[in-house]
Amino acid sequence: MKITGVELRRIAMPLVSPFRTSFGTETARDVLLVRVVTPEAEGWGECVAMAEPLYSSEYVDGAAEVIRRFLLPALPPEVDAHAVGRALEPVKGHRMAKAAVETAVLDAQLRAAGESFGRYLGAVRDRVPCGVSVGIMDSVPRLLDAVEGYLAEGYVRIKLKIEPGWDVEPVRAVRERFGDAVLLQVDANAAYTLADAPRLARLDAFDLLLIEQPLAHDDLVQHARLARRLRTPLCLDESIESAAHAAAAIELGACSIVNIKPGRVGGYLEARRIHDLCRAHGIAVWCGGMLETGLGRAANVALAALPGFTLPGDTSASRRYFATDVTEPFELRDGHLDVPTGPGLGVEPLPEILDEVTTSTEWIPL
Repeated sequence: MKITGVELRRIAMPLVSPFRTSFGTETARDVLLVRVVTPEAEGWGECVAMAEPLYSSEYVDGAAEVIRRFLLPALPPEVDAHAVGRALEPVKGHRMAKAAVETAVLDAQLRAAGESFGRYLGAVRDRVPCGVSVGIMDSVPRLLDAVEGYLAEGYVRIKLKIEPGWDVEPVRAVRERFGDAVLLQVDANAAYTLADAPRLARLDAFDLLLIEQPLAHDDLVQHARLARRLRTPLCLDESIESAAHAAAAIELGACSIVNIKPGRVGGYLEARRIHDLCRAHGIAVWCGGMLETGLGRAANVALAALPGFTLPGDTSASRRYFATDVTEPFELRDGHLDVPTGPGLGVEPLPEILDEVTTSTEWIPL
């Protein structure tokens, strides 16, 4: 395809409630959308970088700048999604920015071909089970009320964000209130050190599905040591930025489960490579979330329908985060979300809503 131009669009999406993790609290999402225009079709990509470099070194202003100055000029005159990765490889890092560009190109490519994301990636299911991520609360009673509400909505798995001082007690309270039948896991977002191993080992008593990213993102060796001291399976998130990282983690024994976030690893093609690698080595995977709008959520749901995604992900319904989504909302049905079947992402931005939440646009002819 020949790209005639690219639009960078910033939108402001208030969250229905503050979302607190060990690295900060979000009350709104400053989202960068990438729209690729070709003679055959248009495609959308959502950059999942946060407003500040807290989850990773990337942030939304920086992503827009690197797309504008370095990524778009590097694209060849004729391009498809696979060519995007090769063309952008000389630019170090900036995986979230690269993912947004690649996804927009892939969406345009698939819309022109009349093929869905799910079919292209290799989906084997027409709907996927959904978990929900519950942020750190200011009290255990508030946490229990939130979990009760999500279970009533039908979510099939609960993930609790934890940090030192908010870990054993909230997990114990949830287990005691809702019982052992609830699928329960925790996510530390790298808030602990290996010195905290005895405290993390206390979580073994609660029959958790996994402990996600307890230690620093760049320390696979310490994760391998911690894994040998816990009965609960370790899952890596921030540590896995590519298939090569996943291979190293598997070789070291640093994890037995991987959370695949397409934006974190550079796009859906690399996400599929990680899925294939993990499946070949008997490593379970699930699809993480970054508070995406319906555009990013559509692609995540399609990815989560691949055969190796054997654990419920953080895809969640639109209303978990947004009162009004920029697409038709994703609705939970019996604890599942339907995989879109239309061409490309299978969803479209709703023009009136998109205009209402837009804070800036920039057109870049190519």
